[in-house]
Amino acid sequence: MSEDALTVEGGRTAAVRRAAVVAAPGHEPWRHAAVEFLLMVVQMFVVVSAVRWLLDPESPLFIADLHLALAAVGALVAVLLAALILSPPGRRSGAHLNPAVTLVLWLLRVFPGRSVLPYVLAQLAGTVAGTALARLVWGPVLGTRALSDGLAQPSPGRAVAAVFVLEAAAFAAVTLLIGLYLVRPDLARSLPYAIGVAVGLIIALLGPVSGGAANPARQLGPALVSGNTVALWAYLTGPLAGGLVGALALRYALARRAARS
Repeated sequence: MSEDALTVEGGRTAAVRRAAVVAAPGHEPWRHAAVEFLLMVVQMFVVVSAVRWLLDPESPLFIADLHLALAAVGALVAVLLAALILSPPGRRSGAHLNPAVTLVLWLLRVFPGRSVLPYVLAQLAGTVAGTALARLVWGPVLGTRALSDGLAQPSPGRAVAAVFVLEAAAFAAVTLLIGLYLVRPDLARSLPYAIGVAVGLIIALLGPVSGGAANPARQLGPALVSGNTVALWAYLTGPLAGGLVGALALRYALARRAARS
């Protein structure tokens, strides 16, 4: 790698680290993965609880309009994600909270390969534990099997292939958002808020259509706890595919940018 490329590489790593999506220096994969697990438990407990309180007809906070209810869930998740990323534990692990984020950061060479497996395993285990904890506290979230335990679901009649495409496109957009902060390190401090808003919008806009998960881990826990695996392969692979395409496009664009500078 050339000296210019090394300068770009180091600059973008520092920028993303300042935005708290790369683990702090002295990174210890399994110790930081344990933090990632705990953050994922918190995230999933809050998400499943929000679904229970806002979408259960028997709840005093029930919102009958599905679009409005998912907009409220999206707003809550946006605040939650920003808070988790900015929290001391989030700054310690990077608060990826999504295997697709971990994959993208590794592909963009701002996250060590030795940490990918520990992080992904921690995220997957955390989503199951967080969902199970919510079930323990609230019981099966919503009586209907379709939304049990906070499960993301496509709209009736929506083809599974369409779910895959929408999930991939949604996370590809998140990947490009991350890329913006790689080339504009001066904006790094706002990245946690931007990520939160982006995920909140995905939930609000795509939730009524495809489920709006954009996170393999977010879907796996509810699917396993509820026993409902409808379209699971699309929810698991769509964000990963979108992240892969987005990261490769970004690497190409960043390489060209470095060559011109």
